[in-house]
Amino acid sequence: MASKQKRRGKPRMADEADRHVLYESSVQEPEAEMDFVEATFEEIRGREAKSLREDFCGTGFSSAEWVRRNPEHTAVGVDIDAEVLAWGRDNHIARLPAEARSRIRLIEADVLTAETEAVDALLAMNFSYYLFKSRDQLRKYFERARENLVEDGVLFLDAFGGYDAFRELEEERECDGFDYIWDQAHYDPITGDMTCHIHFAFPDGSEMKKAFTYHWRMWTLPEIQEILREAGFPRVTVYWEGTDEETGEGDGEFTPAAHGEADAGWICYVVAER
Repeated sequence: MASKQKRRGKPRMADEADRHVLYESSVQEPEAEMDFVEATFEEIRGREAKSLREDFCGTGFSSAEWVRRNPEHTAVGVDIDAEVLAWGRDNHIARLPAEARSRIRLIEADVLTAETEAVDALLAMNFSYYLFKSRDQLRKYFERARENLVEDGVLFLDAFGGYDAFRELEEERECDGFDYIWDQAHYDPITGDMTCHIHFAFPDGSEMKKAFTYHWRMWTLPEIQEILREAGFPRVTVYWEGTDEETGEGDGEFTPAAHGEADAGWICYVVAER
């Protein structure tokens, strides 16, 4: 039976929503991310980072934030998806002042083969490098990332895990005007392969199913650190999130750590120095 909205000719909220806007609203925090990159780079290198490359950049949201915050910053974003890049050019790059637009480029290319000038900081965030499913593939990517850094450059990654990360489950979170649903639809304990989806649900009962789908390998932090060192990074540091004493949730403060807690779910940064 057709929904009431369709019978009455009223459009469903899911049909009118933009999946990129929903994703950026529910998943990305470019200001906090760039705060971490700036502060951490200066702390470990004793100078300011000026140039940035964002691999798997998607809409270039973080790259746009990078050039927006400092007139000396330059950024290049690399992604293989032409549609997503076009959206980013129209909705992020075009809205920057002309001078800032001159300091940012979005390139449609494979991160394994893209040729760009060496940068101070290279980012691979939102767990995007999990798409490499073998140690050889991931090592090759880390080696390429190292080649695209200046002599004292730094690679910034995020990672997630915890015992719930190895389960098939759905987690729903309320956002402004919609619900975000993280769906770990499949996990294979023999291969480490996992398939995850992002769905969005709306107050009118409509849903945007599989707005985004990811076919990943569930990498662990020991594996990631080992492969980074094999790729030539002499120093690799995990930045673990602190805990808010009142809520028991993460407090958004990430500091170097040699050991972590066995939480159901965690997110951290991994910083690899060239």
